[in-house]
Parts: sequence; structure tokens; C-alpha cells
Amino acid sequence: MISIDLTIFWAAIIGFAVMAYVVMDGFDLGIGILFPSFSIGDERDQAMNSIAPVWDGNETWLVMGGGGLFAAFPLAYAIILPATYPLIIAMLLGLVFRGVAFEFRWRDAGHRALWDMAFSLGSVVAALAQGITLGAILQGVRVENDAYAGGWLDWLSPFSLLTGIAVVIGYALLGATWLIWKTEGTSQRHARRLAFWLGLGTLAALAAVSAATPFLHYDYWRRWFALPGVLLTAQVPLLVAICAATLFWGLKRDFERLPFAMALALFLLGFLGLGISIYPYIVPRAVTIWDAAAPPESQSFMLVGALVIVPVILAYTGWAYWVFRGKAGVHGYH
Repeated sequence: MISIDLTIFWAAIIGFAVMAYVVMDGFDLGIGILFPSFSIGDERDQAMNSIAPVWDGNETWLVMGGGGLFAAFPLAYAIILPATYPLIIAMLLGLVFRGVAFEFRWRDAGHRALWDMAFSLGSVVAALAQGITLGAILQGVRVENDAYAGGWLDWLSPFSLLTGIAVVIGYALLGATWLIWKTEGTSQRHARRLAFWLGLGTLAALAAVSAATPFLHYDYWRRWFALPGVLLTAQVPLLVAICAATLFWGLKRDFERLPFAMALALFLLGFLGLGISIYPYIVPRAVTIWDAAAPPESQSFMLVGALVIVPVILAYTGWAYWVFRGKAGVHGYH
């Protein structure tokens, strides 16, 4: 019984870490995706300054999620990584390029156009790789004898490309709404215009992925449309509609924080929908969280560390956001 409880607890920790990464790193990846649309000079500088204090700390959750998956669910880690190696490599290279570009665009002004391009390209590649990875896992991974049994490009499909594009659009929406909150003047007006169209694009992408997912496996269809479960799952699209309406209302009324909050809510609801679709599988239709879990003794030992580390990460992240809570000007915060 302890094993089952700890397994669910660890699944919740990994899920929280992944969601925290998507929410926190999503908006600064989104700023990179939108970067070519900003005018050279004040707009780009304000966009960069808005994430300068927090962008690297946001990626802590990626380490937490990946490391936690390896430690708590080693079988899932051993299956998912070989199935998505090209995507993981592309994502890490994208994150490295944008990280290097972020630092060097200030220190090497003579090549700033090159670093800006690297920042934007790295952001697009990282976001696209994350979205395609999600689609590849959702559509199913071939497993035989507790090992990945597919090919090098099994992850590539129309559905995985759809989820990749959807994540890029969604991250761009997060980036635009973040800039509405954190910038002013022409930067804010530009971000508000982008947010309207990206909001429409995100809803269209969310609808397309939601419509396609139930046709991947009968179990997905049953979770969303069969009675009595549909009485519960129907609340998710209803909440999506409410959040979307509030997002556009906030944009129209020139609110600064509400659009970002609603964009986050759309991602949280999408994550909830993903959980409803795949639970209790960690590798859909192949490996459950209990099949993949580490021994109870290992989970108990790691839990002690997690109960210390997670609150510490939350504390210093919250402190960083509080300290830099103002508007991001061209030369820094004010």
C-alpha cells in the first residue's frame, strides 16, 4: 500500500515539475519565438530585460522533471528517451544556443543580429521539439520486453507535428501576454496585438489536438465521450471556453495581468486534459506508473530530498519574481 501511495505521489511531483517548466519557461521561449517581430532597439531590449532575471532559473524545473523521471520511474525513462533521442538532442541544443545568445548579445554588440537570430532559432527549435515529443508519447511507443522496440523516426507523424506546432503557438501566446504585463509603450501595444491573434491560434490548435487525440486509441475516446466519465471530462472544454472568453475580454479592456493569467489557465487545462487521457499510464498503452516505478525503498529515500528541494526551488523562484516585479525598461527594471 505504501508503494502505491508513493508511486502516485512521485507521479504528482514529476507532473508538477513538468507543468512548472512549461508554464515558467514557456513564456521566455515564447518571447524568443516572437523576437523577429520586435523592432531592433527598444522593443527587443525591453523583451530581453523582462526575462533576464528569471529565464535561467525557470529551467530548474526541466532538470527536476528529467532527473525525477530517471530516479522515480527508471523504466519509463529507459523507454521514452530512446524513442525520442533526436527530439531531446534538438531541444537541448536549442536551449544551449538561446542561452549562449542571451549572454553574448549584450557582450558582443557588433554581432548582435547573429545572436538575436540564434536566440530566436533556439527558442523555436526547443519549443517545437517539446511539442513533438508530447505528440510522440501520446500516439504510443512500441515496447517489447520492457524496452523500446521502434525505429529512429517513429516519433514523426502528422499528429506529433500538429502537437509541435500547437506548443509553439501556445508558447508564443504566453510570451506575448507576459510582455503585456512587463513592458510599456510601443512594446506593450505590439504585444497586445500579437496576443489577440495568438489567442485565436492557440484555441484553434487546442481544438485540433483535442479533436485528433480521441482517435489515436479507443481508451482516449472512452475517457472523453463515454458515460459516466463524460459528465466530469466535459467540464474541461467548458472551462477552456470561459478562460478564452476572459482572455479576449482582458485584452479588449487593456488589462495587463489578466491575459497572462488566462493564458496560463489554458495551459493548465490542457495539462489536465492530458492527464485525463493517459492516466494511469506513463508510457501510454504500454507501461503504467506502477510498472515503471522504482522500488519503494528508493522512492522513500528520494522523497526526503524532494520535500526539501521543491520548497527551496519554489521559495527562491517566488523571491526572484517578487524582487523583479516592476516593468522591464530598456535599461532594466523600474
